[in-house]
Amino acid sequence: MKHEWKKSEKSFYLPKNTPEKIVIPGFNFYSLKGKGNPNDPIFSEYISVLYSLSYAIRMSPKAGLFLSNYYDYTVYPLEGVWDLDENAKANGMKVLDKNSLVYTIMIRQPEFITEEIAYENLNRVKRKKPNELLDIVKFENIEEGACVQMLHQGSYDEEPESFNKMALFAAEHNLRRKYHFHREIYLTDARKTTPEKLKTVLRFQVG
Repeated sequence: MKHEWKKSEKSFYLPKNTPEKIVIPGFNFYSLKGKGNPNDPIFSEYISVLYSLSYAIRMSPKAGLFLSNYYDYTVYPLEGVWDLDENAKANGMKVLDKNSLVYTIMIRQPEFITEEIAYENLNRVKRKKPNELLDIVKFENIEEGACVQMLHQGSYDEEPESFNKMALFAAEHNLRRKYHFHREIYLTDARKTTPEKLKTVLRFQVG
């Protein structure tokens, strides 16, 4: 049976549009670190590289590669962890300058992907579709732990409204936000979706 995250992992990827507390275990990801405006062309190239790796894993059987414990699955959605560079933090930026953003974008990989399989796949993709960004891709396990999350529907520029709701929820439940950065999970494709219909999971870690 095909593993579909939309059906079997709803608590992680399909929350309600009101804040909630959740504990996120460790998952394995292909990831890339970057800096600057996500509207710049390089950001799209980062995304393309991560999807090329993820679909290479997904299509392994059709390529004649039979991975141990492989099962059919739907490729996980793109995620991003967003922060500001040190200069922006020091200056107490009141209006967001997207050129000051630093980010790690990533795509989760299924449980059967070991570090060995991940890097063998990375090397195969390098040989088939060379790209200098492949040299800085990491395969890593990330455990978020206790978090507050909610579904944000609408433009990315309207996310502060949802983050205000999340901050209020955290305060009401005696939860302290641990870090300035936050995570976003993109359930819709911004290239094909009007801003008011975008769906994004917003999440930050709490203590």
